[in-house]
Amino acid sequence: MTGPRRRRAVRLFWAAAGLVMVGFGGLGLLLPGLPATMFFVAAAWCFARSDERLERWLLGLPVVGRLVDDYRSGLGMARNAKVVAIALMWAAVALSAVLSRSRLWLPVVIASAGVVGTLVVGWWVPTKERVLAARAAGGS
Repeated sequence: MTGPRRRRAVRLFWAAAGLVMVGFGGLGLLLPGLPATMFFVAAAWCFARSDERLERWLLGLPVVGRLVDDYRSGLGMARNAKVVAIALMWAAVALSAVLSRSRLWLPVVIASAGVVGTLVVGWWVPTKERVLAARAAGGS
């Protein structure tokens, strides 16, 4: 493939990958335990490499655009969003563990994934209110 054709193919690849990420993000808005924000951030990243219109469209969506903007500016998640995310994650973990109890090892694996998810959301992802307070106190 030559220069312009290769660039077009790469842009189409990133656009398609972004659309797939939007689809997973949409599922994440409906299904507890599936992290929607991560997929929308990935979609924005893909669109930034493929199509400016798709990126603007994603960032213009009422809830999704704000989530991606917050992530890009280093704000993380709002405290109440973290609480809801962790609560829904544990509801999904509990349901999955109950439904898979016929295999003794599977609920342990599911609960372990819940612990990891809780640690990631609770401590690794910045809390928006703390970041804003720190920025206000530090003047940056």
